[in-house]
Amino acid sequence: MLTPAFDLSQDPDFLTVAIRVPYARVSEFDVYFEGVDFKFYAKPYFLRLTLPGRVVENGSEQGSYDADKGIFTIRLPKETPGQHFEGLNMLTALLAPRKSRTAKPLVEEIGASEVSEGGVEAEDEEFDWEIEQVPYEEVSESALNPQYHYGFGNLRSGVFQRLQDELSDVIDIKDPDFTPAPERRQKRLDAELAKFDPDHYLADFFEDEAVEQILKYNPWWTDIYSKMMASLGKSQEQENHAALVSFSEEEKYQLRKFVNKSYLLDKRALRQVYYSLIDILLAYCYETRVTEGEKNVESAWNIRKLSPTLCWFETWTNVHEILVSFGRRVLCYPLYRHFKLVMKAYRDTIKILQLGKSAVLKCLLDVHKIFQENDPAYILNDLYISDYCVWIQKAKSSKLATLAKTLKEVSLTKAQLGLELEELEAAALLVQEEDTASRAGRPVSRQQTPACPPEAGDTEESDSTTSRETEGSDSEQGELSGGESETVRSWQGPFLKERGDLLIDDGVCRNSAVERCGGSPRKPPASPRAPGGSGPLIEELGEQLNSRVQVSGPEDSAAASHSSVQGRGDWQTPSD
Repeated sequence: MLTPAFDLSQDPDFLTVAIRVPYARVSEFDVYFEGVDFKFYAKPYFLRLTLPGRVVENGSEQGSYDADKGIFTIRLPKETPGQHFEGLNMLTALLAPRKSRTAKPLVEEIGASEVSEGGVEAEDEEFDWEIEQVPYEEVSESALNPQYHYGFGNLRSGVFQRLQDELSDVIDIKDPDFTPAPERRQKRLDAELAKFDPDHYLADFFEDEAVEQILKYNPWWTDIYSKMMASLGKSQEQENHAALVSFSEEEKYQLRKFVNKSYLLDKRALRQVYYSLIDILLAYCYETRVTEGEKNVESAWNIRKLSPTLCWFETWTNVHEILVSFGRRVLCYPLYRHFKLVMKAYRDTIKILQLGKSAVLKCLLDVHKIFQENDPAYILNDLYISDYCVWIQKAKSSKLATLAKTLKEVSLTKAQLGLELEELEAAALLVQEEDTASRAGRPVSRQQTPACPPEAGDTEESDSTTSRETEGSDSEQGELSGGESETVRSWQGPFLKERGDLLIDDGVCRNSAVERCGGSPRKPPASPRAPGGSGPLIEELGEQLNSRVQVSGPEDSAAASHSSVQGRGDWQTPSD
């Protein structure tokens, strides 16, 4: 039997079921409905639905068939006229069989032996002492280690022992089956600190034209949210908000393909499911906004990289730590790293949760499609997203409303991210003000500075070319932008001459300028920046300010100003 495509709609008095059966024999079909049960049969199609409300057979039911489209349309009268049926677009949940409402035990022992008066069961058979024995085998230490769980509701384990090769490019954690949750978190925090690049952050902080353009984009949920707020202004009824979210035919097809199942989750596991849902939605909102709704080859990378749930199998204890973790990762990994984007994704997630299950389901279906088209990210669908798409259809709307309210009450500041952002911004602004004041007193150009004459053939263009060549050999070039080429964005602002300079340690970028000024070049570090990498940069900015105070004489002042300008990797380009 085939499950046909179907759609449900309603008016105050009737529930309408539209069933597409293009190859059915119209002369032979059967329809049954009573209470919340609905069944339709037309060979080779069979459809059984558990309706969200009760219908009744009272003679006013209607049916029609469109031969051109192959659609049966059946109008069923509601048992209570005016009642609103919720969840008509939750197709997977509608296909589920009705739950048993009996109070009888699900497992019952039949034919149990009687108990004697002394309370000892009668034993008719003699006990068999010939127990099968096997030779002793020493158990390895690894077999004694307990396996740790992950996935939706922490219901999975042992997956990565079988798929280690495929999953190495999907997640950041190594050997998650034997890594406890506290160790996962500590490794994640260390990796974020090591990855944070102050130069990249300052570039996006001062050159924010692209970020401002992204912030102006209105994703699909913006208009729906506006309509919901407008309807709330006229009426306090919230039950019709689900009708504002519509699903495409492709999304409906995917909903019918999901295998309906129930999940046995205790309170702790259920809390983790809701917390992880926030984490996934935050990553999805960021991705949708920065790509302006146009998915690309980096979309799967962005979502899983920004969600610790997906790439570190993180577990949560409160909403605030979810927001802190998301903010840190936005400022460490993707192409656009700005605190405004963190807060915008935060507000977008609140809107989606307030719109209800339909909006959340639409987001999850979008994530499912992105992962399904990306190899090997599709494994995350099996671990998380597919189960979320089935579970959310049965989740209580009141729970999502409470979750949105809780998230809305949480606040986030830059200081809470633990990346010394405020100190970094203050130090950079001081350097910028000193450079501005120095140029106002005596204009200094790169070609006319007596203390640092340019060498023959030494131009800004050659410096830029050298920087790009050095950048091409950097081992971490693709990781900052998710594998994108460094030529995607070009910067000619006061802090970085090129976006490619972000991929080179600041000590390497400054060597050529320092050598021309007569100083000794700084040796590039032998290893990546240590955790808390913004500290050394702040100290260097402070040293530059101290050196300016000690400068005497107009020429020395100009030379010091020029050295500072060149020494920061063209952070502040002098006026020509």
